[in-house]
Amino acid sequence: MALHLVTGGSGFVGATIARRLVDRGEQVRVLDIWRSPDLPPTVEFVHADINDAPAVAQAMRGVDFVHHNVALVPLHKAGNRYWTVNVEGTEIALETARAAKVKMFSHMSSSAVFGLPTVMPITNETPRQPIEIYGRAKKAGEELVMAAQAAGFAACIIRPRTIIGTGRLGIFQILFEWIKDGANIYTIGKGEGLFQFVHCDDLADTSILACLQQTPGVFNVGTDRFGTLKQDLEALCAHAGTGSRVKSLPVGLSINALRMLDVLGLSPLGPWHYLTYHKPFYFDSEPVYRALNWRPRYSNREMMCDSYDWFVGHQAELAAAGKDASAHKSPVKQGVLKILKAIS
Repeated sequence: MALHLVTGGSGFVGATIARRLVDRGEQVRVLDIWRSPDLPPTVEFVHADINDAPAVAQAMRGVDFVHHNVALVPLHKAGNRYWTVNVEGTEIALETARAAKVKMFSHMSSSAVFGLPTVMPITNETPRQPIEIYGRAKKAGEELVMAAQAAGFAACIIRPRTIIGTGRLGIFQILFEWIKDGANIYTIGKGEGLFQFVHCDDLADTSILACLQQTPGVFNVGTDRFGTLKQDLEALCAHAGTGSRVKSLPVGLSINALRMLDVLGLSPLGPWHYLTYHKPFYFDSEPVYRALNWRPRYSNREMMCDSYDWFVGHQAELAAAGKDASAHKSPVKQGVLKILKAIS
């Protein structure tokens, strides 16, 4: 039985990796600044900050595989702390993993490193040109892992498309809540570009398989079944049956308004959300399917409907959710978006 260290293992992705490892009979250690109540009781927990190098080094002892998931995400609006956690924290994780001679290091990155590419699908040949601070920090974290790979360290980089799955809140809480209440939902522009998601279970399996098979590389991970953003949102509305409809908003006006609200602290949406969600965005994920001899289980529509159904079935539980949960597992304050919901 191998020992896996999951950094950020109380977050949405990290906790999913930890649970799926336990289901496989693997030994799991989680490093995080809080312990999520949904972690299996057999998981060993290390209470530590990723920037505490001695504590991270201690957590690496005896570890075979590392799944590095600690990160501040766009909803945090963390400013300079993106660099502290997403770059400097990654450097500490890498250095301590190399010193501990782990067999494989799996680094969870982001599609934000690509910014707004003009050619689809996105591949490893697509230039990485992030357009905001979160994406720039994730790119810098990737550079550290790539340098370690070049020096002979066994590592992979996993770039997920937008992540959904049961328990996913964050910006999806807003979407699901509006649909549940029968409010119309909106796309920036017509929503006619192909838009890809990935289910958290599929993403977790990618990291697990890459480690267990000791397959290094750079993997762009998304589902193989997806449509346009408008089509998939319309399918979700039809599944919910609450009367919600998908409406379009003007691109320029919407982006400028959301940018202003962001600056004023009146909207939960960050630049990565309002600068990209009106554009086609999808990976060619066939290389990772081939490399790991694996295919994703969920289509866009399946994962959206499953996630929505989970949300509706856990309303009371979510209302009592603690404030210490990760950004993707916490309810979001909608700010002035409540006004748009009220008149939609």
